[in-house]
Amino acid sequence: MRYTLLLHYPEMAGELDDETLRAGQEAFASYAATLHAAGVLVSAEVLQQSHATTTVRVVDGALRVQDGPFADSKDQLGGTVVVDVADLDAAIGWASQAPNATWGAVEVRPGATHVVDGRWVPNA
Repeated sequence: MRYTLLLHYPEMAGELDDETLRAGQEAFASYAATLHAAGVLVSAEVLQQSHATTTVRVVDGALRVQDGPFADSKDQLGGTVVVDVADLDAAIGWASQAPNATWGAVEVRPGATHVVDGRWVPNA
């Protein structure tokens, strides 16, 4: 079963110092390597900060483009990890090991469908 781990971080007011940034990068590199070695990693991506977000909607047939995220929040969606594991308990186990679980939140959401070779297929 595929689960997406949505990595939420507090919005950063300023730049991180080099040591903190390096430690975070090392923690996420180790986490990705552990997921890969376990054979559960499907994909992972770190996103740019939320100020780079553009939200798109079509309302009453008209395109509406908004600079910034959909929700105004002190947290931002900072990245995603997709794992293919046996069940929710296994997904929660991997989510609990995400570095930001100690200073942010990790939302665990089962996938419904995903794309393979350009076609949507149901999550198994």
